Order: sequence, then C-alpha cells, then structure tokens
Amino acid sequence: MKPSISFPGAPMALASAALFGASTPLAKLLLGGGLDPWLLAGLLYLGSGLGLGLIYLGRRGLGVPAPEAPLRRSDLPWLGLVVLSGGVIGPVLLMLGLNRTAASSAALLLNLEGLATMAIAWLLFKENVDRRLLIGALAILGGAVILSWSGGPSGVGLGALAIAGACLAWGVDNNLTRKLSSADPVQIAGIKGVVAGAVNLALAFGQGAHLPHLDQVAGAAIAGFFGYGVSLVLFVLALRHLGTARTGAYFSTAPFLGAALALGLFHEPVTAQLAGAAVLMSIGIDLHLSERHEHDHGHEAMDHEHRHVHDDHHLHAHEASDPTGEPHTHPHHHAPMRHKHPHYPDLHHRHGHAH
Repeated sequence: MKPSISFPGAPMALASAALFGASTPLAKLLLGGGLDPWLLAGLLYLGSGLGLGLIYLGRRGLGVPAPEAPLRRSDLPWLGLVVLSGGVIGPVLLMLGLNRTAASSAALLLNLEGLATMAIAWLLFKENVDRRLLIGALAILGGAVILSWSGGPSGVGLGALAIAGACLAWGVDNNLTRKLSSADPVQIAGIKGVVAGAVNLALAFGQGAHLPHLDQVAGAAIAGFFGYGVSLVLFVLALRHLGTARTGAYFSTAPFLGAALALGLFHEPVTAQLAGAAVLMSIGIDLHLSERHEHDHGHEAMDHEHRHVHDDHHLHAHEASDPTGEPHTHPHHHAPMRHKHPHYPDLHHRHGHAH
C-alpha cells in the first residue's frame, strides 16, 4: 500500500497544533501566579528563540553536519517580513486588543487567524482548493468557533479591530513563511523567537512590569520552547509538504487540543461545546486526510536547496563535493518534466490550475 500523500505533512501540522494548544493552559497556570500577560508573551517567545538558538549553535559547535539548508542572503527580506508581521505587529496588536476587549470576544476573534491564513493562501497565492477542502476547513474553523463561544462578542470596537488585525498579521506571517520553508526551520523559528521575545519584553518593561521569580521564568521558557519554538519548527516542515492553506486548517485544531489538555490540568467538565467541536474538527480533518488531488502537471526548470532524497522529483547528478547518503541537502537543479501523480501544493507543486 502506498503511503498517503498527507504523510508526513499532516502529522507534523497536527503535532504543531497540539504543542501550541498545550501552551495555552500552561500559560493560564503561569498567569494564575501573577505574571503580567505582556511579560509572559515575551518570556514565551524568548524561551523558544534561545532554546532553538542553543540547539543550532550546539549542533555547529559539535561539528554535526547541518540536516537542513541554511538561510541565504536572498531569504533575509522574507525573514524580515515574517518577523515583523508575526513576531512584532501580531503580538503588539493582540496585547492592545486584549486591554480593550472582553475575554469571551477575544477568544472568538482569535479564530480569525486560521481563516486569514487560508483566505490569503487561496486568494493571493492561488493555492488549489475544491469544495471538499473548503468544507473541511470550514468544519475545523466552526469547531474552533464553537469551542470559544461564550455568549458572543460584546460589540465591535477598537479592541476587536486590533485583535482582528493581529490575526491578519499572523495570516500574512504564515503565508510568507512558506517562502522560507525549504530552509532550516530551527534557524527561522529561533530568530523569530528572539526578536519577538525582545520586543514584547521591552514593551512589558515599558509598561512597568518587573521580572518574576526564577521558577516562573523557567516555566515560561520551557512552555515557550515547546509551545512556540518546536511548534513553529513542525509548522514550517508541514508547509513544505502541504502548502499554507492545508497546514493552516490543521493548525486550527489548536484551541480544541488545548481545551482537551485543560480537562486534565484544571479538572474542567466535558461540555457540549467541547463535544461539538470534536465532531466538527474530526469531520474536517477526515475530509483533508482523504483528499486525493491528481492530474497531469508540468514542472518548470528550477534551482533551489532543501533537504531531499533522490525520488522522482530529484533525479539530478551529484558533484564530487555534494554530500553522500540520504536524506541530504545541497543546491540542485530540476529539469523540466511532466507527469501525473497524487500531490499537495508542496515545494515542487505550486503550479496553477485550469478551471
């Protein structure tokens, strides 16, 4: 039996959502200890950036060959936009919005990130979507909305607009990150974490916050490393295999996964909302996992660098200086070719579709 075309992208995206979702109840525990929300955001991001930075530097210090293609000079403008939109603009708008918006409204509005991610991918970047995928994505988002609904928004004001703006910034961030998905995700997530952490800490201290106890700092750093850092690494890897819209749809399960964890941490009851969200998200995930997108398509000539094995899309020759063993990474050339097989809008299938 041939492996599903959703593997390994779908498991990576769901694992990314699980780690990020778990960070929410863990953050709630830390906030219960009196941590300033803005300061906590900075510690979470900084924990992710410094943790991944230590892994990256330790790998180089031990002389371990890099398993991924490094960021190149041509990637820096995209990286700058990713850090600006997702690491600076998004968190700042969120904190401004949270100061002016009820918690119930904020939780509901945060689901706009998944919608923004998918809409930008489909409308601006022209990723393929059919009725099955659209219904699946709406089911997942519907589950997230049900899960966070607690009486409805209390009006649309500046706070709500700021949170919507934050979701739009993260939707842009997710789509721009696709441009970097062939590069080392540890580098990408580490740089983003350090910059976002520094910005949020500076803003928190500017508002009069003070550093908490060392155990709270350590707890936030560990939660940030896994919930923000490792989660983002898995998200970038999933982008390679699934494209932005599908990865964003799977990632929209994070609120449900976080709520499920909260059942154990806070002994919360199983509610009709949680059950309804589980049903809708299960339907959506099943529709996406069972997708079979296959048609005759052409590949234009292309030169790039990423981790790969010598499959049907990598039939290139090796230079003497190129690495041996697989998987490996080195700059390589793709000759034009045309064939037919099941595929997602991954690194090698970002082509247009006739309608």
